[in-house]
Amino acid sequence: MTAENPRRPDHPIDPLFVERRSPRAFTGERVPEAELMRMFEAARWSPSSYNSQPWRFLYALRDDANWETFFGLLVPANQKWAAGTGAIVYLVSNERMKAGDDLKPSPSHSLDAGAASLAFQLQANRQGWHVHGMGGFDRARAPTVLNVPEHHTIEAAYGVGRAVAYADLDAEQRTKEAHNGRRPITEFVFAGGFPAG
Repeated sequence: MTAENPRRPDHPIDPLFVERRSPRAFTGERVPEAELMRMFEAARWSPSSYNSQPWRFLYALRDDANWETFFGLLVPANQKWAAGTGAIVYLVSNERMKAGDDLKPSPSHSLDAGAASLAFQLQANRQGWHVHGMGGFDRARAPTVLNVPEHHTIEAAYGVGRAVAYADLDAEQRTKEAHNGRRPITEFVFAGGFPAG
């Protein structure tokens, strides 16, 4: 995107956090598998409770044997823009973790998978790709269609691809592709507990 990024952090942080965005206009370019593996490699090094590493990534590349299946699980509103992505990824988390020789419930499986999700997305941006996360997919059918094991949860779906250059967007797309803002820290960070009232 060549339009100026209006995001301005209130405290000094690495630019990668304000550069990350979730576009809806993609070029249709296929993501090379080696490029996707680099993104998964970044996710691999994410922190997790007891190093349980509960994340599992399922993927389909544009025009491969699994593309239509992965694409078909998305809700129609997401299919509209995801048709231009070069890969579709589903993030699954294992609800259980090892405790000695046994398995026990993992209360942090979703949080840990979320950490892997961010690493995956930031690495994609560093490689010149973009990721758009989605909660809109057929949650009833997806576990069966994707052969998800018992005690696993599908957390999200992602479209991965090259964003259309800002200069090539029409007026409506430019509005949708604008960088969005964030609430100020004062709305979600509190010293010593939640404010009274």
